[in-house]
Amino acid sequence: QVQLVESGGGLVQSGGSLRLSCTASGSISSISAMSWYRQAPGKERELVANIASGGTTNYADSVKGRFTVARGNAKDTVYLQMNNLKPEDTARYYCNLGSWPFDYWGQGTQVTVSS
Repeated sequence: QVQLVESGGGLVQSGGSLRLSCTASGSISSISAMSWYRQAPGKERELVANIASGGTTNYADSVKGRFTVARGNAKDTVYLQMNNLKPEDTARYYCNLGSWPFDYWGQGTQVTVSS
């Protein structure tokens, strides 16, 4: 069974930074991509950023230039460096691991940005 554990969320002022971490454990045959999603109250879950096994990255337009996704030295770890945070970034952030044909999710970590 695969488990994902996120950490690094918290309360930060507008313009501040946070670094989220996600570590996967369990039996993982191969990873196609690791992603970060977020969901704000009353809104749908949206893709923030992802990184494919080959290193290709993809970002939501709203975070381009501010957020950076990266894999750790251990292939089952992914980070999300978030700079110049804005109040509209407030949400619960979820880690996702794609290992075809399965999709795994963490429990999420709360990020709150005060104005």
